[in-house]
Amino acid sequence: MIGAGYSGSDFYCDVAIPNARQLRTVHDDERVLAYHHTRPYWDVHIVVVPKQHIGSLTTAGAADEDQLRALFAVVQSVAREVEREHGAAAVLTNLGAYQDSKHLHIHVHSGAVRKRTS
Repeated sequence: MIGAGYSGSDFYCDVAIPNARQLRTVHDDERVLAYHHTRPYWDVHIVVVPKQHIGSLTTAGAADEDQLRALFAVVQSVAREVEREHGAAAVLTNLGAYQDSKHLHIHVHSGAVRKRTS
């Protein structure tokens, strides 16, 4: 599994973005990557991440405006498709101590919480 055993602080810059071909991608362009989470927490669990490093939603600044616009356009598109296919969708980002990887990423999810096997 991609990233198994990873213990760094930025999974997206270090593992996901450079290895996007190994992921089940939903969207991949020069600015944004969206893919099915490698260890999903919900029945449907897609992660949307800017390819440019931005620490979090609360650390983003004016210089990140174009990147954020691109990110939120993909989040909207992915959420719209999840809602259409599954009848509901939620959009979530974590901040501070809740943020395992210190790279802005947004979860689009639907369905029940899955039991973890590992």
